Amino acid sequence: MTDPAFWRGKKVFLTGHTGFKGAWASLLLRRFGASVYGYALPPTHPSSLFVAARVAADIKQCLADIRDLDRLRAALLEAQPDVIIHMAAQALVRPSYAEPVETFATNVMGTVHVLETARHLPSVKAVLIVTSDKCYENDGGQAAFREGDRLGGNDPYSNSKACAELVTYSYRRSFFAENGAARIASARAGNVFGGGDWARDRLVPDAMQAFLDRQPLRIRNPNSVRPWQHALDPILGYFTLVEKLVADASFADGWNFGPNAESEQPVRNVVEQLQAMWGDGAGWTSDDGPHPHEAAFLRLDCERACSQLNWTPRLDLVQGLGLTVDWYKAHQRGRDLRQISLEQLDLVLDGAVANGTSQSVSEPSRGEVAAVNAKSFT
Repeated sequence: MTDPAFWRGKKVFLTGHTGFKGAWASLLLRRFGASVYGYALPPTHPSSLFVAARVAADIKQCLADIRDLDRLRAALLEAQPDVIIHMAAQALVRPSYAEPVETFATNVMGTVHVLETARHLPSVKAVLIVTSDKCYENDGGQAAFREGDRLGGNDPYSNSKACAELVTYSYRRSFFAENGAARIASARAGNVFGGGDWARDRLVPDAMQAFLDRQPLRIRNPNSVRPWQHALDPILGYFTLVEKLVADASFADGWNFGPNAESEQPVRNVVEQLQAMWGDGAGWTSDDGPHPHEAAFLRLDCERACSQLNWTPRLDLVQGLGLTVDWYKAHQRGRDLRQISLEQLDLVLDGAVANGTSQSVSEPSRGEVAAVNAKSFT
């Protein structure tokens, strides 16, 4: 699995560090002793993980747009990183229908900008481009997608992620193929959730916001199946891939990071588990639309990552949802969310996450008791 010693002292340039997954990645990189230089737009929510966990206190950052090539180039030249992890994106399907130009400009040309700058930086040993499980052409079947399946996408978001994969492939073959060049890989993760995500039109944060507001959650497609996973699982997979990539050029390819098959559940099942964990009058109702098209089934085959990277998810669906509910309950009570976030990170790293319902919904929290011996950093 992930080797913390690899990251100690490494200079990592992380785009999208103010976003949900980027903030968790920043915390984890600092936990491993890496030096983080973040590049992203300012956070958009006052209680985002980036703000609530005070991520900026531990890193250097440039708050700018990935579409601004000159600013990005200047930041990368200043950082002189060993590793680039590109997460900056317009990350939602439904907003991509409203703003397709921005979606393509960010997700496609943003990727071009990162790779174009990286190829002129001798310090860079590896670049990881994070795309999406939605980069595959979804014909409505129920088979799990494998890395060699056809890329595509009907909606602008999915299509832009397929385009980002093609850009990555082109740059890998055209500019990073010679000996001594940086190695380029891409990562395709499932539907992630976790504490500190407030994005609209994502099931789990929508549920948390509705429950906090004591309103019924309105869901569009209760029977749709998605590969649900806590954000820390694919992030640990990304780090494992980078470690392999630096050591061996054969890992320069696209990789799936998804949950175990048991966590590929219908929306209805996820909502009912969240409702039971939250308690306190939480409820939901169907929203019959009309709505833009979304695929009914999306599943990932991650056997390649498990067998070749020795990566496996650390959390099942119930464990991941439990940690997530804990985080939002802590937010509701005005707790120190940096402390909560670091405790959750260490529980995952130590394999100490409890099974069953939410761990820390009472005072004192069972999550805190379990984390007494967990390592942390300031």
